Amino acid sequence: MSSIALDLAKILPTIRRPGDFYATGAMELFAPNLEVDGVGRISLPLLPVQAQQLVAVSTRAPYGRGEETVVNTNVRRTWQIDADRIHLGGRHWMQTLDAIVVKAAAGLGVTGPVSAELYKLLIYDTGSFFVEHRDTEKAAGMFATLVIVLPSDYRGGTLLLRHHGREVYLDLHAPDPAEVAFAAFYTDCVHEMRPVTQGYRLTLVYNLLRVGKVKEEEIKPPSYEKELAKVTALLQRWVAGRDLPEDDAPEKLIYLLEHAYTSAELAFDNLKNADAAVAAVLVAAAGQADCDIHLALICIEESGSAEYSGYGGGGYDEDFEVAEVCSRDQTVSDWRLPDGSEPGLNALPFEDDELCPPDALEDARPDEAHFHEASGNEGVSFERSYRRAAIVLWPKSRKLAVINQAGLSVTLPYLAELTRDWLTSASGSESALWRDAHTLSTYMLQDWPMHRGYGSATGSEVSMLTCLHQLRDTTQIDTFLSEISGGGCYDGSENEALVRAAMLLPQHRATDLIEKIVVRNAHHVPGACANLLGRCCAEMPDALAQLYPAATALVETLLGERVATDFDASDRWRRAAPIDTALLVDLLTALCDLDATALGMRMVEHALSTQKSFPMDAVLVPAAVRLTDQLQTREWAPVARLHAACVHHLQTRCAQPLAPPPDFTRPSKIACQCASCAELSRFLAASDRRVWEFKAAEPLRRHVENAIRQHHCDLDFVTEKRRRPYSLVCTKNQASYERRARQRKKDIEILGRLGVLV
Repeated sequence: MSSIALDLAKILPTIRRPGDFYATGAMELFAPNLEVDGVGRISLPLLPVQAQQLVAVSTRAPYGRGEETVVNTNVRRTWQIDADRIHLGGRHWMQTLDAIVVKAAAGLGVTGPVSAELYKLLIYDTGSFFVEHRDTEKAAGMFATLVIVLPSDYRGGTLLLRHHGREVYLDLHAPDPAEVAFAAFYTDCVHEMRPVTQGYRLTLVYNLLRVGKVKEEEIKPPSYEKELAKVTALLQRWVAGRDLPEDDAPEKLIYLLEHAYTSAELAFDNLKNADAAVAAVLVAAAGQADCDIHLALICIEESGSAEYSGYGGGGYDEDFEVAEVCSRDQTVSDWRLPDGSEPGLNALPFEDDELCPPDALEDARPDEAHFHEASGNEGVSFERSYRRAAIVLWPKSRKLAVINQAGLSVTLPYLAELTRDWLTSASGSESALWRDAHTLSTYMLQDWPMHRGYGSATGSEVSMLTCLHQLRDTTQIDTFLSEISGGGCYDGSENEALVRAAMLLPQHRATDLIEKIVVRNAHHVPGACANLLGRCCAEMPDALAQLYPAATALVETLLGERVATDFDASDRWRRAAPIDTALLVDLLTALCDLDATALGMRMVEHALSTQKSFPMDAVLVPAAVRLTDQLQTREWAPVARLHAACVHHLQTRCAQPLAPPPDFTRPSKIACQCASCAELSRFLAASDRRVWEFKAAEPLRRHVENAIRQHHCDLDFVTEKRRRPYSLVCTKNQASYERRARQRKKDIEILGRLGVLV
């Protein structure tokens, strides 16, 4: 077993404290009462005229250079107003500020109490900027800076933050004037304010301060660089090994989160405590290792048998215990990306070895469990389910392999969508869409379900062949025909799509594969093979000579001269499809196209001599009618032979006398020799008796009724219940004569269709 799930599970639980060197977000804003000495109350969003008034009462913002504080507009071009001239109020402002501080502290990983001290009001007009710098500690206990951008109309002004080799760009312009954007960052972070290109940017700057005694490690961003390096190295080795044939690592990794999350609240931004810390490390590692990462919900549904324990004593669920799990379904769904979007993935199955660690759910308690008392023939049963939030990773290069785990119900629509997108794009076979479709179809063919049954195809073959034909993917078409259809997963429903796809292959390869399909499947679905052969002869007229071996194989199979040698164990349980008219019509039509007169004659003579398999009225006569209607086969010797035999059969039957019975004598041969049946036989033979009343107990009456039905006796019968024992009253009819009359009429009509006048 691969060790990556175990190795990852050893590292991630050591990551406990969330936080980063910065935090950012946006919140709904109830506009505060903002007043500035010398200007008065400020309207929000900021009006240009008031922005100019603010600039008029402001001073140029300085910056620190060593021990000095200097003003240099080549380094910093910003207007500032000191905190003592700023007055903030309003019913909701303190609530808003407190909420921002809480979110900022959580994002920075600070667990102790934090307060915010207003430092400056900054006005950035067009062209304002501040080159990269670090903030100095402006008050005792200060550990970070909080920037709140009030509603104002501007462009540009991106905030750039750098820390330990990482950098982020934050656009704090809230598109909705009813929102306020903020950013907080530790004072040791290098940051830069890019130029404002248009309008005015109005910003409140706060010092974030420690409150009370706080451990030093709680006022700086947690550093998990070592853990990140280990996780990244693990994922990189996993990604590199997934394409090696000997690799036994899981397709995806699933790390269960500590907290519970509903589908509605599932998002990276909503993760709590250690979950948030682990997610931050995994997101960073996944980016470096070229992995996809998602949040998702896993669901396990189990059912089976239970036993009565009696421990609870109240007749409730606690009175039962699980005896055996008979069914278990494990899926991952409700996918979320780090940016909060949904990737549109279906539910995917997962294996236990994909969990980190594989026994993560070994002692888990079910979220729901229901026991059902015994009823009828059913014993005590149970149903239970487990639901957990998890982080799921897989190599980007293996995304399609992961999707393939869901089976054809998911992959066939996905492949069809890729195919449509590729056709719409009008790009070549080197495009990413085509390569994705080719890769996905490779996985699908490797895991194709080779079901066995009456036919063996699943109905998915048509969809697959259609996609491969549209993609003109001859490599996969060859594989499908050779391994899937030629491997026994075939029932003929896919013949139209199969022939269309085969015609994209080189002619000699296409005909070789058709022969392989026929040889492999002729014993179980000869009609499908005959239809395939007929379609190929019609659609591939230049390949008739190369189709002759396939035709020979099919005829020899039907004649019992070819014994199957490549069946697998499951073929023993497959029941051969019955012989029908379509088989004979398709086969003889194909043999006529191939000019295979000798094969055709052998097939017809075999059919005429084995009427148990090829019944005259059910198969041979309808086949003769259909073949006669086809002008190209009417004069062909095998069809002429079949035509003559069917005409002789019908004429012989028509020549038999047909008249209603002159008296009440009816066919009286009954196989059973019991006394009741003997009495029935004597009644049928009597020329002067029309009605027979058989008075007997129910078992004897039922026995006589069955004999009448079995021998198609010319009798109507009804049970007379006026007195016991009841009587079976039988009345003679002319059913045999009427059946022969209907048959005579039908035979004359068929002879007419065969061109014979009666």
